[in-house]
Amino acid sequence: MKNIRKYTEDLEKQTLSPYATLSINSKGRERIEEKCELRTDFQRDRDRIIHCKAFRRLKHKTQVFLSPESDHYRTRLTHTLEVSQIARTIARALRFNEDLTEAIALAHDLGHTPFGHAGERALASLYPGGFTHFEQSVRVCRVIERAGEGLNLTAEVIDGILHHTRGDWAQTPEGKIVRFSDRIAYINHDIDDAVSAGVITEDDIPIDIRQILGFSKSERIDTLVKSVVSNTKTDDVKMDDATMRAYEALHMFLFDTVYRNSIVKSEETKVDGIVSGIYEYLIKNPDKLDDEYNDIREREGIHRAAADYIAGMTDHFAVMTYSNIYIPKEWKV
Repeated sequence: MKNIRKYTEDLEKQTLSPYATLSINSKGRERIEEKCELRTDFQRDRDRIIHCKAFRRLKHKTQVFLSPESDHYRTRLTHTLEVSQIARTIARALRFNEDLTEAIALAHDLGHTPFGHAGERALASLYPGGFTHFEQSVRVCRVIERAGEGLNLTAEVIDGILHHTRGDWAQTPEGKIVRFSDRIAYINHDIDDAVSAGVITEDDIPIDIRQILGFSKSERIDTLVKSVVSNTKTDDVKMDDATMRAYEALHMFLFDTVYRNSIVKSEETKVDGIVSGIYEYLIKNPDKLDDEYNDIREREGIHRAAADYIAGMTDHFAVMTYSNIYIPKEWKV
């Protein structure tokens, strides 16, 4: 059995691109651990992520549409799975490390707030120093999971999570792939959900964009994925300029027609009140904090603990918590 992990590591050396990140060359974990007999370090990270509590909660966190009546709209979990699928396709085509790519993709949104980016903006306005979901995702993996012990993931996975949205790019090509895959996934499934909601139609997308990217979700994903694969020659993951410009134009179209749409945003005005109401209550009543966040409060203060607690909530739990705090209960004589 002890040869199984070594066999996989040797197979990576023989079959992966010279620009791929080999698991045997990982910078390692913050806390040294004995190696697994069966799995490489990146495989082990992927498994820890899938089995953690924060991953399970993603199924009840908003992607774009708050409290949709249909079960077919994306949640943060289905978004994560779509990112993972796209990222694995690109990594396999380029012979990069698929296990590392998958681990980063599965963990990239673990720290996302309830109510999507509306919740993130609300919490950012309250927590001193601001709040970003990608930094919180790292914090979930390093500080919050396993009752404060963290998942003790490899440095490469942590780096990919931290740099999946904006700012500096990840140090590994696998992390760069996830950043592209996140964009490819959300722009296409947000269009799909917006069409299902009657907010836009496929024909509303400007014809010059459709002529480059395609006339359906599948065609657009295919075009964008092939652009990354065709234009990545080293560890510099990229698209061709024409496809990238079309993508950016499509992104701006979504901002104007979906993300700022009055129908989509109609319920978002309530998010600020829910998040700020819970946050302010916890600041004034630190004894009401959930027990598992008391150690954080003692080490880093009530503001940090309150932000961590709220960021970890699902949409339903946040609404229930707000209701328990502020809505009078029925009582019987």
